[in-house]
Amino acid sequence: MTPPASNESPQGQADRHFPDKAPGTPDLADMRPDDWVARWLPPSWGPYARLCRLDRPVGTWLTLLPCLAALVQAADGWPTLFRLFIFSLGALLMRGIGCCFNDIFDRDIDQKVERTRFRPLTSGQLSLKNALWFVLAQLAVCALLLLALNPYSRWLAVALLPIVIVYPLCKRFTYWPQVVLGIGFNWGMLMAWSDTQNTVPAAAIAMWLGAVLWQVGYDSIYAYVDVRDDVKLGLHSTALRFADKGKIWISGFYIATIALWLYAGAAMELDWPYFVVIAAIAAHFFWQMCVFSLARPDRNFMLFRANMAVGVLLLVAALAGTVLRQWMPI
Repeated sequence: MTPPASNESPQGQADRHFPDKAPGTPDLADMRPDDWVARWLPPSWGPYARLCRLDRPVGTWLTLLPCLAALVQAADGWPTLFRLFIFSLGALLMRGIGCCFNDIFDRDIDQKVERTRFRPLTSGQLSLKNALWFVLAQLAVCALLLLALNPYSRWLAVALLPIVIVYPLCKRFTYWPQVVLGIGFNWGMLMAWSDTQNTVPAAAIAMWLGAVLWQVGYDSIYAYVDVRDDVKLGLHSTALRFADKGKIWISGFYIATIALWLYAGAAMELDWPYFVVIAAIAAHFFWQMCVFSLARPDRNFMLFRANMAVGVLLLVAALAGTVLRQWMPI
């Protein structure tokens, strides 16, 4: 990304471009001119890498880790390396495609939002035509991946595409875009079961629903970062719906997540270490709610990223409930 044409600090830029924010508060822009993309990639590649968020891999991990947990549960142990490769590449591509569609639809909005004002399309680093060609290229690779899946999973993959496309539009007419995002982000969990067992049992759907509610919770925390800009632009989010009751609402979603994951573990007859790790996830959720503050958007950035730990723990729980029994008597 080309840095701003001045020696002004990011903090000074934020105060100048957004004069109604309190002076001296942190700059919340989600793209920086000095990251690994700027250092290591050719300049012509940088805008494409940023468009599909290669520079911000947290979202990819939050897509992939629940999917990996579902693969482990569906296989009742270690999934095949080939399936791990296909689903990992699929998660990377679908997250990137979703980000591309998001920036294409929001290119006239992002320049007015503090967090997104430096993104490639809205800042003019990339043309709309080239962005559309890039999306088509990613979709072509995804189409090739379909050949590695069974027919059931192929239809599920096709059903995911309209969800990915419609999500960026949801903020224009509903306060619940995070629900649509959660459905799409975690769709791979259903496909993991359909491709491994050619069926999606009730327990697998419960795990998926738990992941959807988990995402509504943590993405609502993230949405509080943009509340000020969303109000000015007439956009919607769960953060605006929850208002000052955000901690109560998000706590409710987290409690429902734990309840669904406990039910699913019992229905799958997973071993007791699974439930120990789920208890650790519950403790992590409790910590998040203790730290969460409506008045600290920078802290909410940190909490959003902290959910990677939840994804790792979910994968560990799946392994503990399945693989561990093969190594020792439980």
